[in-house]
Amino acid sequence: MIERIETGTRMSKIVKHNGVAYLCGQVGEGATVAEQTRDCLSRVDALLQKAGSSRAQMLQAIIWLADMSDFAEMNAVWDAWVPEGAAPARACGEAKLARDVLKVEIIVTAAC
Repeated sequence: MIERIETGTRMSKIVKHNGVAYLCGQVGEGATVAEQTRDCLSRVDALLQKAGSSRAQMLQAIIWLADMSDFAEMNAVWDAWVPEGAAPARACGEAKLARDVLKVEIIVTAAC
């Protein structure tokens, strides 16, 4: 069975299937990469909770940065947020994001 949560015309914020929650990409507000990353991860937390999961149950994270020179700044926030011993499989790359002001987007998959 597939469960879609907060579904719109273009996408669902969460899709659950076979005990796995797939979150849509999350972006955050703020002037710096650190601020945007913190806000983004707060949004991920809220969606994980809505899906019946948590950051300790993350399976995979895909992170897009508008500029890879921001890698260390983003990682400082990420490393403080991920529970010890529960780091997901992760990829990080550079991409042109949907709006010029965006510096980071994070996509998470987690067990429920």
